[in-house]
Amino acid sequence: MTTLRVIVDDLVVDAPQGARRYTEELTRQLILTAPRNCDVEAIVSAVPDQQLDEVRTRLPGVATVTRLPLARRELALAWQSGLAVGGPPGILHAPTLLAPLRRHSQLDAPEQVAVTIHDTLAWTHPDALGTPTTLWTKAMAKRARKHADAIVVPTHAVADRLADVLDFGDRIRVIGGAPATTLRVPADADERAERLGLPERYAFTLGSVEPRKGLAPLIRAMARPEVQDLPLLIAGPDRVGERSATGVAAAAGLPEDRVRALGRLEDADLAVALDRATLFVFPSLAEGFGLPIVEAFKFGLPVIHSDDPALVEVAAGSSLVVERPASTEDDAAYTERLAEAIGRVLTDDELSSRLRVLAADRARAFSWRDSAERVWQLHADL
Repeated sequence: MTTLRVIVDDLVVDAPQGARRYTEELTRQLILTAPRNCDVEAIVSAVPDQQLDEVRTRLPGVATVTRLPLARRELALAWQSGLAVGGPPGILHAPTLLAPLRRHSQLDAPEQVAVTIHDTLAWTHPDALGTPTTLWTKAMAKRARKHADAIVVPTHAVADRLADVLDFGDRIRVIGGAPATTLRVPADADERAERLGLPERYAFTLGSVEPRKGLAPLIRAMARPEVQDLPLLIAGPDRVGERSATGVAAAAGLPEDRVRALGRLEDADLAVALDRATLFVFPSLAEGFGLPIVEAFKFGLPVIHSDDPALVEVAAGSSLVVERPASTEDDAAYTERLAEAIGRVLTDDELSSRLRVLAADRARAFSWRDSAERVWQLHADL
């Protein structure tokens, strides 16, 4: 029996929502697509029994769940230092950079380690991560350069950016993600829409007012005449630090009901909001994959997004692309370009219909099952 050991610690800690979702969806499909005489072992840090049981529940069919002797923080530091916590890795897959990256052999007892680098923010936008995360990410990436047998990235755009800072040679593998399998319109959609206060027509986006997400220029775009008084609903927090979406809206002269932050939405509410939106705008300036636009494609929405290379790659011609600002001084021009794009979708029925068809077609290109099968093939090739 061949066992693929998967580090699933992001399921039991306060990890970013994207990392948690990626880990859970991929691991579930790795279990379901395991080849004959192969199984999956889940690995977590030192967590209470209750959380260990939660992992077993969230990963039906997992062969075993192994708890390591160190808590998350200590485990991350130990692996950053190259300590052999958890014994020989065997065949190991890490959905992030959290992995025992050290010298190993593939001769007598085959050992292989594949890690995942989702974006290059640690190098291009360190402020978005904070100093501790940035330093840890860079340190682990350097260990991966020395010791990882394969590095999984979600797009060729990330692979190209990484090549500018670290030389991984031919070890890079591009394997993207997909919308959550739980992102479906529920039976009580009308009740949820009423509770969320969804208007008849609205633009929808996802993110926060941190500068990298480009939300402030989008909010200011809603004040321009091209947008035709269309409301903007945001799946995400209103405030980040001293900045708030409602504050940006007020400064732009928008009425209170024109911009609303809905907070973090559970999948059923998110599905309802996407399903009933008029269009989806994702103005982010830097992404590794851009899952929100893939989720919007799933619901056949006209999608507008920035010309960030990863987003352009993922959309593959199924969206309306807006040039990003060259600098913070170009925000006003970005605002104009976003408003013009929204206006085009609102006034050009043929364009809107074509984008809806392209979106639904493009959505079929993304499957967690396909991603898992490619991971199994990756380890078979190694």
